[in-house]
Amino acid sequence: MILLSILFAVVLVVAALLLMAHLKTRRIAAEAVRLVPQLGQKLSVDGGEIHYHIAGPEDGRPMVMLHGLSGQLQHYTYALSSELDGEYRLIMVDRPGCGYSSRETVQHGRLPEQARMIWEALDQLGVERPVLVGHSLGGAVALAMALQRPQAVAGLALLCPATTPQNDVPPVFKGLEIRSDWLRRLISQTIAVPGAVATRDKVLGMAAAPEPVPEGFMIRGGAQLGFRPEAFVTASEDLLGYEASMPALAPRYGELTMPRAVLFGDKDAVLDPNDHGRSLESFGFVYEELPDLGHLFPLTTPGPTASFIRRLALRAHQEAGSGD
Repeated sequence: MILLSILFAVVLVVAALLLMAHLKTRRIAAEAVRLVPQLGQKLSVDGGEIHYHIAGPEDGRPMVMLHGLSGQLQHYTYALSSELDGEYRLIMVDRPGCGYSSRETVQHGRLPEQARMIWEALDQLGVERPVLVGHSLGGAVALAMALQRPQAVAGLALLCPATTPQNDVPPVFKGLEIRSDWLRRLISQTIAVPGAVATRDKVLGMAAAPEPVPEGFMIRGGAQLGFRPEAFVTASEDLLGYEASMPALAPRYGELTMPRAVLFGDKDAVLDPNDHGRSLESFGFVYEELPDLGHLFPLTTPGPTASFIRRLALRAHQEAGSGD
C-alpha cells in the first residue's frame, strides 16, 4: 500500500511538471509567432501548405531559395536576398513543415516528398526553369527537385549542402534524433521548447562556428520560430527523412547535366566540406570554398555568396541561350 502511494505521488509530480512545461511551451510559442509574423503567402498542395515570399522584378529570371534544417525563409531575407533581388525574381520558400508551411505526415518529410510539394507550389505560381539555391538540408531538397524534373531546372547553386548518406547526426542536432513519433510529439509539447530556449546560445554557437552568431538572428533571421512544438517535430522528422531518402538519391547525381556548383566555408563545423562538397566534383559539380567561414556564411557573408550564385546563374543563362 505504501509503495502504491509513493508511486501515485511520483506520477502526480511528473504530471504536474509536464503540465507546467506544456504551459510554458505555449507561452514561448505564442511569443515566437508575435515576434516573427508570417512574411508571405501560402499555397495549398497535396500534403500540406507552402509558405513563400517573392522579391525582385516580375520579369527577372526565377531563382528558388531553400533553407536548411530548423530554418525558415528568413535565412534568405536576413541579408542575401537584398544582394540579388535587383537582378532576379527570388521565390523564397519555407520547406514543408518549416516556418509557416505545413505538412500532414512524417512521410512528407522525405526528400522526394518535399521536392514534389515545392514543385507543386511552383507550378501554381507559374515558375519555369528556375535556378535552385539550397542551403544545408535545403541543398538536399534542391538535389531531389533536380532529379525529379531535370529539364525544369536551369541550374543548381548549393550552399554547404547535405549531399551524402550520414549515419552520425552532427552534434548540434543530436537532440532531434528521436525515432518514436508519439515520444517526439510528447517532447515537443513539454520539454523541447523550454530546453531549446535554455541551450540557445550554445547550440547557435555550434552552428555558426567559427564565426559569431549573426546579429539579430533570432528575429531578423527568423530563428525564434524554432521555439514552437511543430518546429521541433519537423526538424526531428527531417533528420529521419534525410536518412531514409539519401541512399537512393546520392548515387543518381551523375544524371544531372545542368550547370551545378557547390560553395562551402572551409571551417564548417556542421557538415564536412570534403564529404558533402568536394566529393561532388566527380559528378561534374564545380566546387568552391570560402576561407575561415562556417555553416552560416550565407547570412554572415552575403556578398561573396551572392557572387557565387550569380556566376552559376550566368552559366545557366548562357547554356540556355546556346541551346535555343
